[in-house]
Amino acid sequence: MSGGGRVTDGPSTEHQEFTASVRALLTKHAGSAAVRAGMDTELGYDQNLWRLLCEQVGVAALAIPEEYGGFGASLVESLLVVTELGRTLAGVPMLGSAVLGAQAVLLSGDVDACARLLPEVAEGTRTIAVCWAGANGWDAPGVHAEGEILSGTARYVLDGLHADTLVVVTPTGLFEVEAAADGVTRRSVPTMDPTRKLAEITFTDVPGRRLGTADPAAVSTRLHEIAWAAIAAEQVGAAERCLDLTVEYTKSRVQFGRAIGSFQALKHRMADMYVLVESAKSTSYAATTAVAERSPSAAEDVWAARLHCSEAFSTIVAEMVQLHGGIAITWEHDAHLFFKRAHGDAQLFGTPHRPLPQPT
Repeated sequence: MSGGGRVTDGPSTEHQEFTASVRALLTKHAGSAAVRAGMDTELGYDQNLWRLLCEQVGVAALAIPEEYGGFGASLVESLLVVTELGRTLAGVPMLGSAVLGAQAVLLSGDVDACARLLPEVAEGTRTIAVCWAGANGWDAPGVHAEGEILSGTARYVLDGLHADTLVVVTPTGLFEVEAAADGVTRRSVPTMDPTRKLAEITFTDVPGRRLGTADPAAVSTRLHEIAWAAIAAEQVGAAERCLDLTVEYTKSRVQFGRAIGSFQALKHRMADMYVLVESAKSTSYAATTAVAERSPSAAEDVWAARLHCSEAFSTIVAEMVQLHGGIAITWEHDAHLFFKRAHGDAQLFGTPHRPLPQPT
């Protein structure tokens, strides 16, 4: 599958068919009960679901080149999967490992590391966690290197607690560390969003293997672009699901002898939700294609998508809660899970109210 030329008006027919196959699998295996069961485990997701996604759809192999065991597609296809996962809130290691982890290794330019690590990532048998954010967020790494000895703490690490390999972003470059190495301490971090596990990883004089010679600032900027495009894609999927759930509920909830969805005031509110979803889709897809093609406009496109999709998702999930009434704030209803994901996504990888850091 190929990303093809840039398409700004939405996914192609081929991409729509691919999305339908991913959604069908998730509908069957990642319903609300399955996601809730997975999030209550230490791992945070259903391992069988991840195996099925990798074996039947090949989601982890999409953006990995063929010479490293992947399909040689593009980030477009990978982020279509992220969008569908946003609809379910399933916490499988797609974003943390198959997207950011794999892309960090590729960005390093280290051919040996790519050949060693990426075939297993493509199979879904190895997970990579990117250790990046410092105490003040993602603009400055939390880990520093003296030669090849790493010290410091990386915060908010996706899939960090159980990853097999750590890719550490430092001011002087990328380093590979086996997660079980001496001097590596991992702990789970309590989060508002129970469907997404984050870890804090401390390195105490840990020897690391330097990955390639790529410019650290350029790598960090590129990772930021990919991360923001991916989060925007996830927000679109989640927002669309919130709209669907709200429409379904207002069709079945009866007051004064009528389905509440027939009231004009509620129709207007749901129409506004629909407009937000569709505009977020367009903004997100423009950012995805720009990042996938390394367009000169990529930084601007992902900034716009990060801002608009965060605001759209937050607005839509707030409307969802209000239009569902009291049931939405019960533990049994999924509205509160989407509400928490919206707040978590708005902060993950940095807030959208300032431009991306650029290489100096």
